[in-house]
Amino acid sequence: MNFIKAAAIAISAVIACGAAEAKMPKEVNIVYVKAPFNLQNMVIKDQKLLEKAFAKDGVKVNWKTITSGAQQSQAMAAGSVDVSAVMNTASLLLANGAGNPVQIATGVAHPSENFAIVVKSGSIKSIKDLKGKRVAGPRGTVLQQLLLAALAKNGMKATDAQFISMGIPESLAAVTSGRVDAALLAASAVVKAEESGCRVLTTAKGLVDVNLVMTARKGFADESPEALATIVKVNRESLKWIKSHWKEAIAIGAKEQGISVSQAETLARRSHYYDVLTQTDIKGLEADQKFLVESRLMAHPVNVKSLILPGAMK
Repeated sequence: MNFIKAAAIAISAVIACGAAEAKMPKEVNIVYVKAPFNLQNMVIKDQKLLEKAFAKDGVKVNWKTITSGAQQSQAMAAGSVDVSAVMNTASLLLANGAGNPVQIATGVAHPSENFAIVVKSGSIKSIKDLKGKRVAGPRGTVLQQLLLAALAKNGMKATDAQFISMGIPESLAAVTSGRVDAALLAASAVVKAEESGCRVLTTAKGLVDVNLVMTARKGFADESPEALATIVKVNRESLKWIKSHWKEAIAIGAKEQGISVSQAETLARRSHYYDVLTQTDIKGLEADQKFLVESRLMAHPVNVKSLILPGAMK
């Protein structure tokens, strides 16, 4: 009897050790997002910082490129993505409102000045001139929120402009070629549009408090907390490195975005990078949700505080 009991204890110990070792997954699937000008993510990928951090545990890092926040959350729902290095909070809220649990792991940036409505025609001089015009941009993102906020501020309805859902690269091509009247663009796409003869009608500053965050699907956060903590740690350490190696970091971003160092520095300084969320960010999430519900983009409001993982807050 004692032998059986001892054997049971030994087996339990082995199982416990196995469970401890299983905390780290065999691989992590993370979305690489360089736009609008996500310097932390560009530095991490360029310097292979995640690969180095996971090397001792034998975890494979799979980078995926998905530029739309809505598509990122869809990939999370399908289980093909564990973490998005950068997602706008509008996409985060819409995902959770649709029953897709996506959570905030850490902060990234507040780049309101890098999001804009861009036009080419000289006849469009104000937001009111967008009435009846074709406006291209990614659906279910902070850029669509910017359009709706700009229209509302000028006493207009969402239906007053003809919104056409397109990714940022496609929207840039459409506005520069004249196939649409305006485009919802961000960062380097705005720079490239201006180089092609377009101009900024308005930025998001004063209209939408743009907040970019790192997100994780709830299943991954629950099942692999150590892996997620490693990713968050690397992201925060990269921001410290950027601040102490500014010129080197800017050069990495400029090369990745295909713009000049001067343009890259302008975008970086407008990005207002950060890492830990505050009560101000919670209020911003609540305000964003109120706007999305009132605009009928979000059908079911959620408790925004429940979307923030403990390690993301101060």
